[in-house]
Amino acid sequence: MFAVVLVLTAGFLLLYGVGVHFAFEDVHRFSGRANPIDAAAFTGATVFGLAMFAGLFLGAVLAVFLTLGVVRGDAESGLLQPVVARPVGRATTLASRFAAAAAVAAAYEVAIYAIALVLIDAISGWTPDHVVGPGLGLALAVVVIAALSLLGSVFFSVTAQGIALFMVFGAGLTAGLLGEIGRVVDSEPLRRIAHYVSWALPFEALYQAGLHALTSSTTGLTGFFLKLGPFGGAEAADAGLVVWAVLYVAAVLALSIALFARRDL
Repeated sequence: MFAVVLVLTAGFLLLYGVGVHFAFEDVHRFSGRANPIDAAAFTGATVFGLAMFAGLFLGAVLAVFLTLGVVRGDAESGLLQPVVARPVGRATTLASRFAAAAAVAAAYEVAIYAIALVLIDAISGWTPDHVVGPGLGLALAVVVIAALSLLGSVFFSVTAQGIALFMVFGAGLTAGLLGEIGRVVDSEPLRRIAHYVSWALPFEALYQAGLHALTSSTTGLTGFFLKLGPFGGAEAADAGLVVWAVLYVAAVLALSIALFARRDL
């Protein structure tokens, strides 16, 4: 599995690097003209926002598959019973499986973010307004997804767990798009719905906060058009979001352990 992940990730980064090269090659052709929009900043934020979206998706896939069938799947195949019958215990088994999956997925997310950042800096010279925060936010986002996937493994079969988690992932992204539409058309109900759903699924709120941080210091017409999207119209957040996400992960993990303790194997 890890070999497949590495090969496909290398393919994505190669495609991304080629895309950045040609995107900025075209930008440089008209960058010298009188233009009220900073073409390099607009292109860089859009292309790097796309890389963040792709990185989040790849990290989510890895987090889900690392926690696929942790409880019900392994119980049905007979792999779980010998483990929990030993002094290790159910809580330790589940917590350690989550810690391993979360650590691998978060490290992968940070790595792919860093490589994408180095590529766009080396090819174009453009860098985001904030560099560290968005990467750490994406890492925490995939930890949230790993926790939700672990909870799903208590209830669902392997196939149903994968389907359910990707539908939850899609629901979170849809909420972000609703919020962007709400900001463009100035619809307060849409913004509120998107806000509440994003915080109910904090991986989306973390992703939105990361997108916002890319160009939070960009002003003028460039900043205005970036806020219209597709990757610039994101919602800002503060340290409270990080605290909420950590508490959210802890609560989901505690619920998973409590339900697993009552489950008949």
